[in-house]
Amino acid sequence: MLSVHSLQAAYGASQVLFNVSFEIADGEAITLLGRNGMGKTTTIRTIMGLLPTLGGEIRMNERPITHATPEMVARMGVGLVPEGRQVFPTLSVRENLVATAANRLGRSRPWTLERIYEIFPRLRERANQSAATLSGGEQQMLVIGRALMTNPTLLILDEATEGLAPVIRAEIWSCIKRLKADGQSLLLIDKNIHVMKKLADRHFVLEKGRTVWSGNTADIERDAELVHSYVGI
Repeated sequence: MLSVHSLQAAYGASQVLFNVSFEIADGEAITLLGRNGMGKTTTIRTIMGLLPTLGGEIRMNERPITHATPEMVARMGVGLVPEGRQVFPTLSVRENLVATAANRLGRSRPWTLERIYEIFPRLRERANQSAATLSGGEQQMLVIGRALMTNPTLLILDEATEGLAPVIRAEIWSCIKRLKADGQSLLLIDKNIHVMKKLADRHFVLEKGRTVWSGNTADIERDAELVHSYVGI
């Protein structure tokens, strides 16, 4: 579904990505692991067209999107749950959910308000409430729901549980588990590697803008010392 090969990117004159490579198959969940500042979020921003690509290649369903705009990437079926939540604060919960709703790829069972309310009942209770008045956990649920309402073939979640209370983290992880069981392709960035090992099929470790290790959960257990040296788990 998504293929990233030898990706390079920079902020101005400062190069951040030097050689990032990974791929996601249809229905697969993968993680990008690494300490802070190793290039994980920069990789996501580059895939989404929010940061120019210096080199390498990005392909979505065999089509090149290396230099695509964010609008083009979204229309091809990539949904993003960005780091830091970023709700539309002056809109209600319901308005946030329907603002970007679409089924451009013609999914047979598209995401609807009712389906979002089913997985996040709190959003139903606060449907007419301003998004700015929600708790941090509720805002994160809203951003996930908003991304799902675009009916993406690939959903990217960047630190979706960061800074949340344990009970809210568990609720979001339960949602991710449900999405994977439904066949949703997922790209996950999360510091809770012990949970990610159970949720994802494969894992890619980034170190200073390079992919330095990859494998499945059994491989992580086998190479625990090596992975620990990169990730610090």
